[in-house]
Amino acid sequence: MKIRHPEKIKNPINPIKRKPDWIKSKIVNSKEFFTTKSLINKSKLVTVCEEANCPNITECWSKKHATFMIMGDTCTRACAFCDVITGKPQPLDPFEPYKISIAVKKLNLNHVVITSVDRDDLPDGGSNHFYNVIVSTKQRNPKTSIEVLTPDFLRKGDAYKKVIEANPDVFNHNIETVPSLYRKVRPGARYFSSLDLLKKTKEINSNIFTKSGIMVGFGENKDEILQVMDDLISAKVDFLTIGQYLQPSPKHFPLEKYYHPDEFKELGEIAKSKGFLLVSSTPLTRSSYHADEDFRKLKTQRLKINASGLSKKIN
Repeated sequence: MKIRHPEKIKNPINPIKRKPDWIKSKIVNSKEFFTTKSLINKSKLVTVCEEANCPNITECWSKKHATFMIMGDTCTRACAFCDVITGKPQPLDPFEPYKISIAVKKLNLNHVVITSVDRDDLPDGGSNHFYNVIVSTKQRNPKTSIEVLTPDFLRKGDAYKKVIEANPDVFNHNIETVPSLYRKVRPGARYFSSLDLLKKTKEINSNIFTKSGIMVGFGENKDEILQVMDDLISAKVDFLTIGQYLQPSPKHFPLEKYYHPDEFKELGEIAKSKGFLLVSSTPLTRSSYHADEDFRKLKTQRLKINASGLSKKIN
């Protein structure tokens, strides 16, 4: 049985707060949007853009940007903030790596983001499937940079190393919220396990850009957000995204606060001062939003730092 958000059934109904004027999604009904939509539907592929009701879907699809969600549309976890279906997943599609690689080629993507549902039912958490998708996509699209947004592979031992072995350009795993809220917001996950995954990825392959994101509005305080920043810096994470939590339905975790754009700007400036290569902090920032542009910025920032270090050595 599949349920949209099962663990919230016994929770009280949490009315959705009216959105402030500064939270407005861009509605773009361009030819490119429908081209992208048609290709994804014909290929029978799943995107997190649709499954998670992303507010930026029309803008991104109009630019032929899409985040492919592999291993099905059904998650084995039931995070209180997420709108992806929870239940017993279907078996893996052995042709999915091929389908993804062909879709990337047809869309002529310069940069592709590949994410997945949590697959706690699989012995490796789906890491080998990630590997096959990355390798297949690279073979047919050698000029396309690849970003993965992975689950935590909790209690799967060294399975995560298979994803790193495929050598994606960006390894993203979202920390999502502050430690004090994990039991309520992300009950199936563990804060320090997620942190350790990011840290070990960088230790294994320092050339891979690491990335993580946090949502605000659950009831966290500023000091807790700053502590998460410090923890991610200690794990040598390159890129931090900060976005507004938008409550999907009355049965999801209640929204405590809408942060003002000025507050996002302040958090972004603090994060930059702590040493992240790149920071995106706006109400509608999401993990994959402007991912291709951000990847180019990351490469530029690294080149500047490397050039600066070389200059100091010469002098």
